[in-house]
Amino acid sequence: MRVIAALSLLLLGSAPALGSAAAPKRHIPRDCVLPDLYDASVKELSNGMEAGCFTAVDLVKAYLARISEVNEELHAVIETNPDAVEIAAQLDKDRAAGIIWGPLHGIPVLVKDNIGTADKMNTTAGSYALLGSIVPRDAHVVKKLREAGAIILGKANLSEWAYYRGNGISNGWSARGGQTSNPYYPKGDTWGSSSGSAVAAAVGLAAVTLGSDTGGSVICPSDRQNVFGIRPTTGWVSRAGVVPLSEHQDTVGPITRWAADAALVLEIISGPDYRDNYTLAQPDVVPRYTYYLDEKALVGKKICVPRKVFNQDNVTHNDPSIGPVFNHSLVELANLGATIIDPAEMPSVLDGLYPTNVSTGLVFATDFKVDIKNYLDGLLSIPTGVHDLGDLIEFNIAHADLELPPLQNNQASWLTANATTGMANSTYLRDVWLDYYIGRTDGIHATLDKYGCDAIVLPSEGRTTTIATIAGCPIMNVPLGYYPDTVNATAIHNGTQFFPAPGIPFGLSFLGRQWDDANVLGMAYAYEQGTKHRLDNHAYDKATPKTQLADVM
Repeated sequence: MRVIAALSLLLLGSAPALGSAAAPKRHIPRDCVLPDLYDASVKELSNGMEAGCFTAVDLVKAYLARISEVNEELHAVIETNPDAVEIAAQLDKDRAAGIIWGPLHGIPVLVKDNIGTADKMNTTAGSYALLGSIVPRDAHVVKKLREAGAIILGKANLSEWAYYRGNGISNGWSARGGQTSNPYYPKGDTWGSSSGSAVAAAVGLAAVTLGSDTGGSVICPSDRQNVFGIRPTTGWVSRAGVVPLSEHQDTVGPITRWAADAALVLEIISGPDYRDNYTLAQPDVVPRYTYYLDEKALVGKKICVPRKVFNQDNVTHNDPSIGPVFNHSLVELANLGATIIDPAEMPSVLDGLYPTNVSTGLVFATDFKVDIKNYLDGLLSIPTGVHDLGDLIEFNIAHADLELPPLQNNQASWLTANATTGMANSTYLRDVWLDYYIGRTDGIHATLDKYGCDAIVLPSEGRTTTIATIAGCPIMNVPLGYYPDTVNATAIHNGTQFFPAPGIPFGLSFLGRQWDDANVLGMAYAYEQGTKHRLDNHAYDKATPKTQLADVM
């Protein structure tokens, strides 16, 4: 317990002073318009720095102040980078000298707390078991971000261990970070597991964020936080340096306010990495995703609507809020030039395979036991002395006050995983193949081939994410609508959270063929730009940070 106490020093730095009477006045060009950080895009921020309207230091200070304002309410950020201001100052000096590192030069980024950073910050998956552990290097995606000029501002909260420990644990809760809350309704459910990343993007606590996704962990919180999220084809983005859940389904993806920002980040972090053999199977050329951002990308496209996929989920199918809004989105897509094939049923559903025969339970359990040991073996230091799944289970029991508090004390998934016997198990191998077949061969690919479609659209709520994640195919969430004020706030998780509730967002998912992320992104972008539903609602007042650039300059 003394190890934990010693390591649990204040990690969420206080915001820097917003101004100083002794600070010299800065010359700012007269035509500068400072962007509103609640909705600012990367392009606006980059253009502002290039024009001399503000600096990377200004951005870092403003975002740190915004985190400080609302983090007690939202618990979106676990810790901030103590070197962020210093890094920003160096990038400002480089810019002044004509050195631009890349398209994210001076842009602050928050990454989920299971994505490794070789700096003064921790990488813990939200657990005290990994507090103080030292990673051997930056995760590959972090390395790519830094090479592009990004500033890693901090670590976002998450559902602990990417929501793989036991049933009944609330979305967005971790022992280190506490309970993440939805910024659209007090104590609203965030979904997960990249909860903090989505919340931070939604209210402007960073320019962009990164999440990880195994079974919907980018798309689900993006759906409920009114932001754009991409789960790319498994294999486009390296998972090296990310705390694993399942090597067969894990990936990393951007969560941003706008599709163009997600396209830029995905362009930067995609590509082969010898530390992740899945990326060595990708096509020879990594797409320039930003080239596919065309407001007319839906013209002439055919869109499939396999209604029985979400009919399997009575909550989504019968939801009087989501159903009509989703149906109206099909009208919007048609108005933007698409041809809608509705219904266009998925063969794996018609065959009775989906969702009945989805077999992620054994796959996740087997993968996690093997993958987490490999990850722990690669760390340079682990002060708590955990080296495998059995150690993690025992750590939680020994530190139950931290890791197993009331309502969050289930370890059933871990106990199941610890009893698995390895990847040579024939049932495991069958289940891996069956999931790919149900999701991809007889699922997404079969649907697109049968009806000649370019993409599939479905509500993001419900079972939509499962079909894409078991397939390893791309899925992207675009803001769509909001629960109306007439909806009664429904208490869940023993009254500690609410869903549904007035104002909580829900999204529209675009799904596509393996490796066809760029074309799917183009269509999702065209829908976003043609509707801009993100602007139809706003976070509640206490969840909305007020600090703007002008306050720190």
